[in-house]
Amino acid sequence: MPELPEVEALVQDLRGRLVGRAISRVDLTAFSALKTFDPPLHALHGTLVDDVTRHGKFLDIDASGVHVVIHLARAGWIRWRDEVPALPARPNPKNPLAARVVIDDPDLDVQPGLDITEAGTKKGLAIYVVRDPQQVEGVARLGPDPLSDDFTIEVLRQILEAEGRKQVKGVMRMQSIIAGIGNAYSDEILHAARMSPFKPANSLDETDLQTLYDAIRTTLGDAVARASGLAASELKGEKKSNLAVHGRTGQACPVCGDIVREVSFADSSLQYCATCQTGGKPLADRRMSKLLK
Repeated sequence: MPELPEVEALVQDLRGRLVGRAISRVDLTAFSALKTFDPPLHALHGTLVDDVTRHGKFLDIDASGVHVVIHLARAGWIRWRDEVPALPARPNPKNPLAARVVIDDPDLDVQPGLDITEAGTKKGLAIYVVRDPQQVEGVARLGPDPLSDDFTIEVLRQILEAEGRKQVKGVMRMQSIIAGIGNAYSDEILHAARMSPFKPANSLDETDLQTLYDAIRTTLGDAVARASGLAASELKGEKKSNLAVHGRTGQACPVCGDIVREVSFADSSLQYCATCQTGGKPLADRRMSKLLK
């Protein structure tokens, strides 16, 4: 699932490609992906792209005051095309294309555009066409952005104290508490902080708090810096090649050399290093926040 660093890199890439250019049309091929009806999709036709921004994991294309807000979910992605077919895209259950934004550029003999795609059979990609991004419920309830100046160590302290005995990994993944961090980067942040994913949120002392805060800012900031300037087609590979523990079950921890371990849940899993994070004790691989005795 694209998280804050990848979405931020997509924003930078698309901003350079789209700002100042007109949207010729939008072809919707997965009708379930469009979650709004007012303004209608055709309200985008003939608009000029003013900016591309991000709200947590949500991508926001501002076109003459009409916003296309996109949540890529687990398997969504955006692909730039230097040339799109002249004929409108049509629904095809075998094609991952969900929507296509066609750009009108009078300086080109062809029409470029971007394809919004979603792989797999479990569909979660969402497209909203709104006058104000705050009309999207998921955007309106977002917590603070962990890379913003407003996200101070005191803000993090208040968040953790308010969440009580909840596991720190779960707290970081909840978008209404902290925006933009998902399963992968929560694993990476906790590994960098040398902290158990099952540690209760309100149990951190001052040293732990500072360590976690620094790990959040550094891990995400470094990922954004690495991804900056990359085309959308390069982002997935860049992310995967720089992960220390997430998705690396059974491989060696790059810090200590211990084997990366996994805890599996019904629809997700987490990865961690026991030596770095839990005092050498493997976590129980079940839905219980207890260490194996």
